[in-house]
Amino acid sequence: MAVSMRNIKNKINATKKTSQITNAMHMVSASKLKRSEFHIKNYVPFVEKLEELISNLVNTKEDFTHPLLTSREVKRTCYIVITSDRGLAGPFNNNIFKKLTQIISKHKSNEYVIAPIGGRGYNFVRKKKYNMLTNELILLRDDIKLEDLRNLITKIIVMYLNEEIDKVIIIYNHFINTLIQRVETKVLLPIENKFTEKSNEFYIYEGGIDSILDTVLPLYIQGLIYGYVLDSKASEHAARMTAMKSATDNANEIISELELLYNRARQAEITSELTDIIGGANAANTN
Repeated sequence: MAVSMRNIKNKINATKKTSQITNAMHMVSASKLKRSEFHIKNYVPFVEKLEELISNLVNTKEDFTHPLLTSREVKRTCYIVITSDRGLAGPFNNNIFKKLTQIISKHKSNEYVIAPIGGRGYNFVRKKKYNMLTNELILLRDDIKLEDLRNLITKIIVMYLNEEIDKVIIIYNHFINTLIQRVETKVLLPIENKFTEKSNEFYIYEGGIDSILDTVLPLYIQGLIYGYVLDSKASEHAARMTAMKSATDNANEIISELELLYNRARQAEITSELTDIIGGANAANTN
């Protein structure tokens, strides 16, 4: 019985240490989530201002067309997949992998190419031997900057303009709240025609509209992708926070069950010892 009690005690101590770790990770993720929400809130006005500027430019000229705004026959599609670098985030990455697998199953090998962002997505795509846009590993660190994504974005835009790819779709986890993150797909290229109304702002342009849009539209694509990355990062922190909270609760529940089992074993041992003592005393009195 003593060995059994010692094993139970060791399990209790080990589970308590695990609970402390998961609780700490929960608090860290909660702090990072607040920071991510702050970054998203401050970044949205920049994208909105770009959309306003593009809308004004596009509607300044009748029947205006631009390669990044024009749809064409889709022969090859590029999928940008945003995942995390680390696990312990519940179904965060697996939901992305399921969506990607479902989409790729409908394509022939020459009809798609994948640009993963994040270590887990990179490893998944390589393991499945899907067609990759580049072998460069882009890690999705917590303080990721636009500069980390610039080479990839530039390559995608150049390939689209050269008609090496005809459509660009991004797959990511959209942050709704701390409990809900939804996998979404968005078409990046061609840029959806949402610039139908001219803004009320008055702009004075230097240079032709075509040359200005050649600069502004790639900036807009960069802004959208970076915004989706920030959204995904917030989803990652929320998913990890929820997963660690669940793990902590489960650990505490296991500790309670083990402590009850330990107390029962201890009580049984005490009862056994008392029985031996009483039996010995009775035998002595009889003699």
